[in-house]
Amino acid sequence: MDFKDFNLDSRLLSGIEAAGYTTCTDVQEQVLKTSQDGSDLYVQSQTGTGKTAAYLVAIIQEMLSKEENKGKKALILVPTRELAVQVEEEAKVLVGSSGLKAYSFYGGVGYEKQIAAIKKGVDIIVSTPGRLIDLQEGGHIVLDEVSFLVCDEADRMFDMGFYPDLRKILKFIPKSENRQTMLFSATLNSYVKNLAWEYTRNPKEIEIACENITVSEIDQELLHVSSDDKMKLLIGILKNENPESVIIFCNTKRSCEVVAKRLELNGLNADFIIGDLPQNRRLKILNKFKEGTLKILVATDVAARGIDVSDLAMVINFDLPNEAENYVHRIGRTARAGKSGKAYTFCSEQDVYNLPAIERYIEMQIPAKVAYPELMQEDKSAGVYIKTENWHDDDHFSRGGYREKKRSSSDYKKDRDFSNKKGGKKSYKTSKQKNKQFEKSYDYDKIEGLSFDERMKFYKDKYSSSKKPFKNDEKKNSYNKKHSSFEKNNKNYKNKKNVDYKKNQRRPYNSEKVTVQPKKKGLFERIKAFFGR
Repeated sequence: MDFKDFNLDSRLLSGIEAAGYTTCTDVQEQVLKTSQDGSDLYVQSQTGTGKTAAYLVAIIQEMLSKEENKGKKALILVPTRELAVQVEEEAKVLVGSSGLKAYSFYGGVGYEKQIAAIKKGVDIIVSTPGRLIDLQEGGHIVLDEVSFLVCDEADRMFDMGFYPDLRKILKFIPKSENRQTMLFSATLNSYVKNLAWEYTRNPKEIEIACENITVSEIDQELLHVSSDDKMKLLIGILKNENPESVIIFCNTKRSCEVVAKRLELNGLNADFIIGDLPQNRRLKILNKFKEGTLKILVATDVAARGIDVSDLAMVINFDLPNEAENYVHRIGRTARAGKSGKAYTFCSEQDVYNLPAIERYIEMQIPAKVAYPELMQEDKSAGVYIKTENWHDDDHFSRGGYREKKRSSSDYKKDRDFSNKKGGKKSYKTSKQKNKQFEKSYDYDKIEGLSFDERMKFYKDKYSSSKKPFKNDEKKNSYNKKHSSFEKNNKNYKNKKNVDYKKNQRRPYNSEKVTVQPKKKGLFERIKAFFGR
């Protein structure tokens, strides 16, 4: 159906035309049909299906067409700053000359402009939860006149820990019977369902099925590669295929910065976006990427939310996501609006543990092959220490993250033959030599038809000497045991320069110097203790 087929306000139709919309997407059609009687909605729809325009058109129509809604406000809650800006921009186009005002509120910038906008009057409030609470508690914004509530990307709200903030905001606004509530989520999980049951009135469910949970137009390819060769493989793909636009996903903030800077050192125009970047810088990078002046963007899952690029040619998963759903979100950014796209996924000995959950979730085995040396190119940044900002990365050393550490002088000799003290030469096999050795015993093409169990065996054979990621219980092992095995396996351990073994030893516990202050009891505990005497 076309938007003209609905009995929409003429001012809204002008805005729709200005936005370049003609035919409704499935989610837009269903939301417009269902929302006009004032019903609450719970909508399951993937990113890139046009859901933003769906709820904006529905709300603006209600605000313009019904006399009782004059002076009423709409509150749209979003998880990220980028999405807030995107929704604001789209809302401003749609309201056109109707007189309605839309404005976004988010952290990372000063309060002055946002407070000034509130004083001038805002009809459509687009905000992240944290900044909205700050404005409300500071007495700058009143939410008594909110008649429309939208919670966009509700599943991400929970993933990012916004549930307590949501509950607090819902206490500020009119009760569910005095407002129309719409929840939009990419996935149907219990948290979002509970939110719908608790804060809506018999919501109507709209489920927009994906055109396959992994879009059929996307050419997916899983490349088995050692963690040491990831950067060389990335450089090889980017230089050989030269995509018009590509987003590279990493699991940690630090990884994003390291990968982007290493690409720059290899002559590739790249930049990174993470949640900790100043808002002005984030917006500048995003605008360059959307305009096409920046072709390569490295991002985390959280930072990439709200990035809407219709002509994205390629997605590369430098790390396998820790959550299966994020794989779908990532690759779904290419092949939108019926266009084709390419999605490469790197799977190393560290990433492989995340693979089973992903393939179970998408109900298919991703086409796979080994990343043979011909796909790779020289990494000119190899051996260069990349200095990064002090990002608060809780999962910096988590499984699948690209690890960056300062290298000692001995590390730079890793892939070369060098003489020991006795004058004899010790041969160290390079990764390329290892690959060639492996080629003799394994046919690359065979991996495409292997089951997961068979591929796990393949990994054990190929990466048996690779360092395995730490497990929680492994950390509890004896420190001395770990270092004794290290000494045993490394003959040159004591001869290494710049290594002070004593510094790495645990200091003995000194009971005389360490004092533990008793924890102060709360009021309830003190009362309980008094009556329990």
